[in-house]
Amino acid sequence: MPYFPPFLIQNPNLFSGLIIGGQDTEASGLAPEEVEQLVSFPLETAMNGLPGVTRVRSTSGIGLSIIFVEFDWGTDIYRNRQVVSERLDTASAQLPIGIKPILGPVTSIMGEILLIGVSSLNGETTPMELRGIADWVIRPQLLGIAGVAQVIPIGGDIKQYQILPHINHLWFYNVSLEEVLASASGFGKNTAGGYLEGHRHESLLRYIGHTTHLDDLQKTVVHYLQDSSVTLHQVSTIQLGTALKRGDASIDAKPAVILSIQKQPGASTTALTMEVERNLHEIQKRLPQDVKADRILFRQATFIENSIQNVKEALRDGAILVTIILFIFLMNVRTTFISLTAIPISILITAIIFKWFGLSINTMTLGGIAIAIGELVDDAVVDVENIFRRLRENKVTTPQAILHVVRGASLEVRSSIVFATGTVILVFLPLFALSGIEGRFFAPLGIAYVISILASLIVSITLTPVLSSYLLSHNFKAKEHGDGWLVRQLKFLDKKLLQWSLNHGKFLIFVLVCTTITAVSSVPFLNKSFLPSFNEGSVTINLRLEPGMSLKESNRIGTMAEKLILEVPEVKSVGRRSGRAELDEHAEGVYSSEIDVDLGASQRSRDSILNDIRRRLESLSDVRINIGQPISHRLDHLLSGVRAEIAVKVFGENLQTLREQAERIQSTIKNIPGLTDLQIEQQTLIPQLQIHPIRDAALKYGLNINKLGETVETLLSGKVINQILEGSQRYDLVLRLAEEDRNSVEKIGNILIDSPSGKIPLKFVADIKEKTGPNQINRENALRRIVVMANTKDRALGSVAQEVQEKVSNISLPEGYFLRFDGQFESQQAATRLIALLSMVAVAGIFILLYSHFQSTTLTLIIMANVPMALIGSIAAIWLTNQTLSVASLVGFITLAGIATRNGIMKIAHYIHLIKYENESFGVPMIIRGSLERLTPVLMTALVAAFALTPLLVGGHNPGKEILHPVAVVIFGGLISSTLLDTLLTPVIVWLVGEKGINKHLNPALE
Repeated sequence: MPYFPPFLIQNPNLFSGLIIGGQDTEASGLAPEEVEQLVSFPLETAMNGLPGVTRVRSTSGIGLSIIFVEFDWGTDIYRNRQVVSERLDTASAQLPIGIKPILGPVTSIMGEILLIGVSSLNGETTPMELRGIADWVIRPQLLGIAGVAQVIPIGGDIKQYQILPHINHLWFYNVSLEEVLASASGFGKNTAGGYLEGHRHESLLRYIGHTTHLDDLQKTVVHYLQDSSVTLHQVSTIQLGTALKRGDASIDAKPAVILSIQKQPGASTTALTMEVERNLHEIQKRLPQDVKADRILFRQATFIENSIQNVKEALRDGAILVTIILFIFLMNVRTTFISLTAIPISILITAIIFKWFGLSINTMTLGGIAIAIGELVDDAVVDVENIFRRLRENKVTTPQAILHVVRGASLEVRSSIVFATGTVILVFLPLFALSGIEGRFFAPLGIAYVISILASLIVSITLTPVLSSYLLSHNFKAKEHGDGWLVRQLKFLDKKLLQWSLNHGKFLIFVLVCTTITAVSSVPFLNKSFLPSFNEGSVTINLRLEPGMSLKESNRIGTMAEKLILEVPEVKSVGRRSGRAELDEHAEGVYSSEIDVDLGASQRSRDSILNDIRRRLESLSDVRINIGQPISHRLDHLLSGVRAEIAVKVFGENLQTLREQAERIQSTIKNIPGLTDLQIEQQTLIPQLQIHPIRDAALKYGLNINKLGETVETLLSGKVINQILEGSQRYDLVLRLAEEDRNSVEKIGNILIDSPSGKIPLKFVADIKEKTGPNQINRENALRRIVVMANTKDRALGSVAQEVQEKVSNISLPEGYFLRFDGQFESQQAATRLIALLSMVAVAGIFILLYSHFQSTTLTLIIMANVPMALIGSIAAIWLTNQTLSVASLVGFITLAGIATRNGIMKIAHYIHLIKYENESFGVPMIIRGSLERLTPVLMTALVAAFALTPLLVGGHNPGKEILHPVAVVIFGGLISSTLLDTLLTPVIVWLVGEKGINKHLNPALE
């Protein structure tokens, strides 16, 4: 395994082509239906139709609208942000006054690279102090790191300066709410007084009103009554309090603050993670001893590092196996050395080209080299084996000059090497047309594969002959002893088989056709999936209570869940985030929690651990659970907008009807085997307290309805009227009623409202009713939708999803309502259709390339017969290893098509050479001679390419190997079958139908 310089070790940049622009619009005080009508709909309309936009999704929650604008792969992120910003400027005029949409940071859903816990070790540091450290010490320093797009804290208590007015005191002192607001709005501010001009100097005049003392705020005058001042302290409670929380966090079932670190597109995950960790280590030194601020709860770089390390080990082990196989066949140190030089030099050339074009070495690029490593020596092996054989023959006949023999032997196989390598590369090129996530996965693999194969071809036609002329020119014993024992035995066996097969040719071809038909017919019965499951070493659990549950209840249930999870032996730590962080771009209600679980090493499989966690959490009543892994969940979200493998989306207008249809779908599919975590997207009715103004009563008291709404919003929701600076830190000064004055319908009704007629209870001018309303409204491409979502276990995704489709398709929906399937299975079907088309293109490309060389349709088809020969083994390998038919397997099929044709090219080209240059005539002796002379290079190249994949076949569940394992299984099985069948059947087919094609190639003028 060659050394890769540190600057080349990067993370896979899989999702740079997809831009998700989150527009976060705070619409405080508005209900979800109002947010949808006043904010989400006009913004969606503005975004639809933008160049490159593929989907627009929105979530309208309580006082919040979040819109995701998804652009096509390959579009420029900064251009997309520019066009979105331009549309936002235009659409802002249609929004209610005071509501301004904000474009989210330059990142994506895959950009969350770290979760950092900030906690008190001994409980000495209060939640408010922890949040202050997170907000004002840690977050600013992390945001200053190049590559960090956003740092989102959740948990703890946000400090506020609070004014809690006493309604009765306001009435007693005859103080209006406007007076309180006016007196506090300018508190703690410095102002300028201009300049004082002197004889030679000037002085700056400043009014220093800044203060952070509560006593000063309490003494602020709000009213002057009967020769005495009325202060804020007399009409309200002044205190340091905490902001109303819509989210909270804990670590290992103890309250904490969690920081989510998101990276910018193009930033290296591993390098950025190390820089963040270095800064955290420095920050930790300056914090109180009771505070631990460098607790890592989730680290995406760990999965990347483990993946890269595992693939590097597979690459190393593959190179060792290649060395062993070559030596066994060649039984010569010098020829083995010459052949092996192709590996390090090809990899070095690949690394240089990657560095030159700014490409990264990541799991998939290393995987491309790992898959290709056995093929890197193929061209050199064919060249050096032929040179070695010709040098040995040169000792027997009239000796010629060494350089002449080397040159002639190299040129003898040159064209077949070039065309064989060209075929391997040609079939891979259509894979670059893959779009979406699968394209981002396999494009780096394809680039590395193609570049390394091209590099090996260059080595074989330049360096290999030169080394052979130096190292094989001396009269050493190996040339005199001929083939090694293994090769002699193989040739003896092959000769016997050839004599038998040439006498039973038609029967063998019939068996081949029947076997191929059987193998192809079994493909529809294979289990199917989109991408292989990752082994990330961590788990993400979405925990959802019934909408309407309080944050306090969510914390209680979430803590119970954490304790249950911690009982699992493999669990190292648990971090929970409930509700929504203030800066977050996801409209999660307080009833929703996301639990990140870090797992240690275990003898148990990942599925066993997940099932154990699921079993323990089932003891929680009235809780909906969705268990997955961080990256996998985010992939699901990218595909369908929901974090589940299977998504059935129902579109329509009426929310209640949508809910009813979703419940019908849920009851229809709930008993399907293998379906788990089945749930309906939580769009449901929650309690609302609706305050309707009585306009006639307001008219009677001279009260402006708009003014009444502002007063209610200020007293009940709260209003930020100022900010108080504490050094570089700033905190809101908020006015709202104390909780005990607003915690019942009766108390809200008795709130005294200022009117021209004096102070009157709110219930005099408003009806206060308890009703219900939606907790949130989700839309997609300008239509309301609800999702029935599920995951799978103990059964392949494809078969479960297909059964879901069959059952759901029988459900009749009301007029104006329709459904759409989404998620991994839909992506797998789309990718399968595209790869099938690309396969046909690849096969056509192989035919054209081979025909251009051999000028014979017959010879071309004989060579291409290796493709069905390979197909038999690859399909059998999938069945034997219980693999699913995934995008990775399909990529393996296409790759195999190019590799398998190499054997046929080498064999047919040698038959032609024997007739053209060595006075052989077409017949059984020529076919047997040509087959035996090509046996060693064919077996070597095939077995080297196959067994170099062994490290990817073993431990396929390890990080980094999961995506490469199915590719390796397909190629390994296909190479074994194609090599054996090619050795047995290609000579037979040539004997039966190949004479005319060879004659045409030798004499193109013949018809």
